[in-house]
Amino acid sequence: MTTPPADYDSTRHPELLVWLGERRAAFERWAQEAGGVDRFDFSDASLDALEELVEESFAGSEEITAQRRSPFVQGAVWYVGETLRRRREGWVWKFEPDVAFGVLPTFYPAAPDPAYLDTPCVGAPDAEPGEHWYPLNTLRRLLATEDEFGDPVDERLVGMIEGWYDEDEEDEEDGEDGE
Repeated sequence: MTTPPADYDSTRHPELLVWLGERRAAFERWAQEAGGVDRFDFSDASLDALEELVEESFAGSEEITAQRRSPFVQGAVWYVGETLRRRREGWVWKFEPDVAFGVLPTFYPAAPDPAYLDTPCVGAPDAEPGEHWYPLNTLRRLLATEDEFGDPVDERLVGMIEGWYDEDEEDEEDGEDGE
């Protein structure tokens, strides 16, 4: 892990660029193996199909973490992030320094360190630290039955993707209307 230089461009991290190229090149094969290329067209229906596959394939989020470097999980991470990137105008893929520690962790290390966010994310180019969407965490959340407070969780992939940031926008709209 290193401290990134002052001119670090999170959209140009060398390992991120390689990973993105590999994911784009492997997409058709991944989609075919996951149920068919026509099924994965970045639509809500395709997100529902991916959610079903994740739920059928993994018993819990720990299994996703353990298999995070497998072709299926890597493809699913790219697909979730790419779907969100395509839906949010101007959003880009990034590899951000860890918010808490300010260091750049190893990109997808063999053994994940829970102290660091070490996977690619998507977000606005000028987003503040912590305002990024981590697709791997999204896949993990699909299998969560309760949140960090022990409250039940029943989230759908489409809702997670469509609802992110919307809560802030709704708050702003409510404030403008005086509600």
